[in-house]
Amino acid sequence: MPHVMPPMVARGQAGSADGMDPADDALLLQTQRLLSTSLTFAGGTDEVAERLRAALLQAHPSLLTVIPGGADTQVAQLARALTWLVHHLDRPPLLVEGTGRLGAALAACGVEPGHLQLVGAALAEAMRAGMAPGQWRQDFDLAWRSTWQHAYEWIAHGAARSAYEPPVWDATVVSHELRRPDLAVIRLRPSLPMPYRAGQYARIQVPALPAIWRPYSLSGAPRRDDLVELHVRAKTTTGVSGTLVHGTQVGDPVRLSRAEGAMTLPADPSRNLLMIAGDTGVAPLKALLIELADTRDARSAVLFWGVRTLDELYDIDEIAAIAGAARRATVVPVVSEGDPGPYASGLVTDAVAAYGEWSDAEVFLAGPPLMLAATSLALQELGVAAERIHHDPPE
Repeated sequence: MPHVMPPMVARGQAGSADGMDPADDALLLQTQRLLSTSLTFAGGTDEVAERLRAALLQAHPSLLTVIPGGADTQVAQLARALTWLVHHLDRPPLLVEGTGRLGAALAACGVEPGHLQLVGAALAEAMRAGMAPGQWRQDFDLAWRSTWQHAYEWIAHGAARSAYEPPVWDATVVSHELRRPDLAVIRLRPSLPMPYRAGQYARIQVPALPAIWRPYSLSGAPRRDDLVELHVRAKTTTGVSGTLVHGTQVGDPVRLSRAEGAMTLPADPSRNLLMIAGDTGVAPLKALLIELADTRDARSAVLFWGVRTLDELYDIDEIAAIAGAARRATVVPVVSEGDPGPYASGLVTDAVAAYGEWSDAEVFLAGPPLMLAATSLALQELGVAAERIHHDPPE
């Protein structure tokens, strides 16, 4: 006899700790077993996720283009989502809250709930296609379709709610590298798809300081994967920066706000690019270089990275490799004090002036507030129009 998933609402019955009718609890557990068994018959979550993505790509190609990451990342996200859905099916409050947050995240990506109506049928087909003849049963089909219908309603509710409550992303630290005694490069994996463009920043919260959100540039590769990279310098061991550098390790949770900032590559490719970074200001400009490399953009880009000493070039090898992968990108480190090694010495603004003529370039600046002000003024004296000089407002 086929089973249909019950409505997941509390009924106020005394026989269940969560207030649900015990008969509904039993039916939820039976539906959960059907989903788990059918996943095993269909080859496991990874294989089902791969087939589901292929089906969605064929049925609605634009749906996947707005989700961050490439094919491998999206398959991994779908696999994690299927695992989470099955494991939480018997806990309706968690299921409602989690799918609502997914709706808010998808809305931030630009996905409308109506785009998701076809997912239930695609999911059932992805399950059926992985089974041997005769293994796909009507109760499997009904279990998946009814489960998705409930999830879809909660996703749609979360998407509508996001207009009034901006979404927040929970993330996990997946790598933490102390590159200097006061500086760490940290990679995070958001639990849900987080949209951002190369050059943007987000505000970060750590559990020890729940009332404080501090902005950091995002130096990841949104076209490639679901990882977010932060370059964090800490003057002390306290505060958000101090906690991230000195008190955070792999596996720790953090939270991210919606991505902000307009320091992104211009759509018009007619102008070449000049980028000037001071210290960790290289992070958003590294993201722009990744974007140029990933899209095979033909614009010329020169990144000047100004540091005080040679030891402060904490990410030069990776940045040089990214520039090498782009069609026309160059990195010019400039060291102001001590032995510059193989690089230019002196002030970064002098190196920019000596390198070439920049009056027709689009310019991107990132670094400490005093550096932004001084560099902007020097560029205007070199003939660069103020409206072509881009940087985020200093905080």
